[in-house]
Amino acid sequence: MWTYRGQKRPDFAVIPKPGQESVWDYPRPPKLVPDRRPVEVRYGDRVIAASSSTYRVLETASPPSFYISPQNVNRDLIRSAAGTSVCEWKGAAQYWKLAADPAAGIVGWSYPEPNAAYAKIRDYVSFYPSVLICYVAGEKVRAQPGPFYGGWITAEIVGPFKGEPGTEGW
Repeated sequence: MWTYRGQKRPDFAVIPKPGQESVWDYPRPPKLVPDRRPVEVRYGDRVIAASSSTYRVLETASPPSFYISPQNVNRDLIRSAAGTSVCEWKGAAQYWKLAADPAAGIVGWSYPEPNAAYAKIRDYVSFYPSVLICYVAGEKVRAQPGPFYGGWITAEIVGPFKGEPGTEGW
């Protein structure tokens, strides 16, 4: 269970039911967790990525982001995009856009040189479910609110989530 300065899950957090996870029980710094459920990422009828061997990154207040091995990403469908950002935990991110539709904007990101604790996700790609259609075990993912975040919300994940109105101070 999450603790911050000796506090447990905040009072405003949704209490998870059996089979659910609260993002308020996720750790800080984030944790890498292997996941063997089938994951698929699509743009229209094109499969951009599909795998049953991914990593979820679990971080306090955010839905997990699924990271897919570069061997399971169709690199013919994505291209490197300009820009970068730095995660205090994982390092400098590289961004990706669609090869066939660059106007769709940034569709994913990866860490070509992650910090040592996150070396397992070197070059793995995570995708924005706000731009692409993402599935976990056949369930269509809902996008984490907010223009910057890339968390994947499924029925098993409860919040509230960073990015929702009123969460700017988290």
